[in-house]
Amino acid sequence: MDDTVLRLIYMGFLLPSLFALTLVAEGIYNISRHEEGFFTFVLGTLFLAGVTIAYMFLFNR
Repeated sequence: MDDTVLRLIYMGFLLPSLFALTLVAEGIYNISRHEEGFFTFVLGTLFLAGVTIAYMFLFNR
């Protein structure tokens, strides 16, 4: 593959991964303050799992 294509693909995985990690961190923060944060935590975890599964399917060798 071309180097620029790989850079775009990695950015396509990096940005959603950072978003998912932000959701997970916000959920943990809200849970630690005894607020509603479980849904945000679960949503971030599922989103991160989805990005990981998509990465494995795309780069399966």
